[in-house]
Amino acid sequence: MSPAVDFTLPAVLEAHEPPEARGLGRDGVRMLVSRKDTGEIAHRAFRDLPGILAPGDLLVVNNSATTAAAVRLDRLAVHFSGELPGGEWLVELRSRTERGTVPYTGGSPGEWLPLPGQATLRLLRRETPRLWRAELDRDVPGYLRKHGVPIRYSYVERDWPLDHYQTVFGVTPGSAEMPSAGRPFTAELVTALVARGVVVAPVTLHTGVASPEKDEPPYPERFRVTESTARLVNLTREGGGRVVAVGTTVVRALESAARTGVVEAAEGWTSHVVTPSEGVRAVDGLITGLHEPRSSHLMMLSAVAGRELLSRSYQAALDGGYLWHEFGDTHLIL
Repeated sequence: MSPAVDFTLPAVLEAHEPPEARGLGRDGVRMLVSRKDTGEIAHRAFRDLPGILAPGDLLVVNNSATTAAAVRLDRLAVHFSGELPGGEWLVELRSRTERGTVPYTGGSPGEWLPLPGQATLRLLRRETPRLWRAELDRDVPGYLRKHGVPIRYSYVERDWPLDHYQTVFGVTPGSAEMPSAGRPFTAELVTALVARGVVVAPVTLHTGVASPEKDEPPYPERFRVTESTARLVNLTREGGGRVVAVGTTVVRALESAARTGVVEAAEGWTSHVVTPSEGVRAVDGLITGLHEPRSSHLMMLSAVAGRELLSRSYQAALDGGYLWHEFGDTHLIL
């Protein structure tokens, strides 16, 4: 991580609960607005978004819905990260604590773990230092609907129902963790955006687990960019409008579909990592949350904003008392 975007996140700036529990609407969170053309940084509310975007701009959203991807045992939790092409699954094993979970370093290839409902998980091999390739002896989505709960890390102080982890755009189940940049949108706000002349188009990228304790590059994730969305992105850019991605997941999907310089229909698994050296081809802006100091997402943000503006933006967020994580405030980069 470049020292230009290195910082220490005080615990007081972690969002411990949804904004609704703090007396706010979903669109009542704050929004830091960073403009690359002028270098300006402004403090706004998320519900101001229709007045910031312009007619002809395109918002691309992730329509992946969040699954109840955590299964709790007596001393362990299993986080189901995502299905692999061969039908196996990536899972993370975590030790349960009073406040949440912490990484579990045990486990061995070939080990069998008994899960609730008389299910059995077999560990096959380590896929990364954190993730196992594993097999469950039954259909995983159906099993999680019955026995799973939403993934929760220790900075969120209690469990919340699954609907708190869904966005207004989520219609295709598959994400282990919420595509959280879309959470502040409401039906009323989307209506105001459309009335303003802003177009909304979907992509699908199913997010895997993103442990807050580890700094490792993104691993392959399933995605889909349809022909209609690809056409809208290309027409918007040709017509002088801006393509604004709602979330780093959308950036990854669009950039994976734009390897030739224009966005084409694509689906499958993407291993593409957006870096400052390669830059971005498909997006002109990004709505995202505020990311941890060690997060690989900061490389992507540097590719969109540039390191100098990103560094000043994060300092402004720290100085302004913005809240981090999936229930926190937002950042619009143009």
